[in-house]
Amino acid sequence: MPSMDIVSETNLEEVRNAVENANRELSTRFDFRGVEASFEWKSPVIKLKAEGDFQLKQLCDMLRSQLTKRNVDAKAMTVGDASASGRHWNQEVTFKEGIEQSVAKKVVKLIKAEKFKVQAAIQGEQVRVTGKKRDELQAVMQAVKKADLEQSFQFTNFKD
Repeated sequence: MPSMDIVSETNLEEVRNAVENANRELSTRFDFRGVEASFEWKSPVIKLKAEGDFQLKQLCDMLRSQLTKRNVDAKAMTVGDASASGRHWNQEVTFKEGIEQSVAKKVVKLIKAEKFKVQAAIQGEQVRVTGKKRDELQAVMQAVKKADLEQSFQFTNFKD
């Protein structure tokens, strides 16, 4: 019987590369000349530092564009609240690993609502989907991709 796993994983090496590229881009940007701003990578957290709130937003956009270039889904990124200490603003960006229980339940509910002829079961931080035909599993993949569940999903262990 064909089966597959729906998981949510982030390639942290690609994230690290994106941070390094964003730091390089930061050093060449004219609007950041003479400004103390940086990206700091401490796996799996990125710390953004800048002199103003607006600059933090620009740093966040730069990071998003670098992640997109590296094929890391921006939905995996969770941006924390900006905090000011003195004249510096800080913000943390974390990356989601695994599917939370509430999101996994939404995925299973979505699959059941679409009335696919498959079984979906939550197994830890992933969802296992089994069916009689590959076409049904591929239809499930398309439905999960189209659904706006605020998380990126990958499909692994596709077996016949």
